[in-house]
Amino acid sequence: MLLAIVLVIAGFTILIKGADWLVTGASSLAKKHQISDLAIGLTIVAFGTSAPELVVNSIASFQNHSDIVFGNVIGSNNFNLLFILGIVGLIYPVTVHSNTVWKEIPISLFAVVILYVLTNGFILQGDNVLSRLDGMILLVLFALFLFYVYQQMKIEHPANEEIPINKMSNGKIWLLIIAGLAGLILGGKLVVTNAIEIATYLGVSEKIIGLTIVAAGTSLPELVTSVLAALKKNTDIAIGNIIGSNIFNLLFILPISALIRPTAYNPSFNTDVYLLAGGTFFLFVAMFTGQKKKFDRWEGGLFLGTFILYTIYLIGKEV
Repeated sequence: MLLAIVLVIAGFTILIKGADWLVTGASSLAKKHQISDLAIGLTIVAFGTSAPELVVNSIASFQNHSDIVFGNVIGSNNFNLLFILGIVGLIYPVTVHSNTVWKEIPISLFAVVILYVLTNGFILQGDNVLSRLDGMILLVLFALFLFYVYQQMKIEHPANEEIPINKMSNGKIWLLIIAGLAGLILGGKLVVTNAIEIATYLGVSEKIIGLTIVAAGTSLPELVTSVLAALKKNTDIAIGNIIGSNIFNLLFILPISALIRPTAYNPSFNTDVYLLAGGTFFLFVAMFTGQKKKFDRWEGGLFLGTFILYTIYLIGKEV
């Protein structure tokens, strides 16, 4: 048991370092190709900070641990939205980009609704499985999201606009990317194997382990990235990372898991999905209360308080 805890902590440490190297290398490569901060936040940083979820889910799906697959993604999204955004809002009220208000937040909510429809048998009656076909549908939606980001990148940063060029050498960039990916794979393997061992030892469900320990651990890169961005008052990166990561998790990571192995969905996750949908909808509404297009401190406190109550509720169900 003690060894398993140590190995989970080691796995998370390796995951975070791997994600950091991957983001640093990929961001440097993007800068060399004149890509803007907002586009980097919504894509490269969002993908890099979601990479731990991708690796953990891929391993869990391959090993047929479906509750870890869904618990990790849904739990990570709730952690990103309620805990991380709550802390970011308390540190510094976040001014939200107009496109994020009208497009990215609704896209994130739409992704939650689509997941709910696909996993609850509304299309194939009684089929509580995220099938390979469902995975393909989600991946098509993800491709449309990337196309949207590409179009926004062209509008916001025309070809003749200067973007600072990163001076890092190509050799160092690719070394960071490769080392980051290796760290993610090793860390992910350690986390999944030992988190399941802890759940078995404690007699708690894989669902709860996925929604809490695994979800919080794989979301640590988002926490660090968004908090640092908030402290530097770089709100585009802070909010773009959170919303972008949530979209990546639902439209890219879950379908990849389903393509590896069709994944059974436990309807008890619906409560957690309702919370995610409600939180995302409230974030949209919050853009029109108080100061327009700003996530205020009281809203951050409300999100953080909701997450704490939600976590107490999850633990209480297992006791």
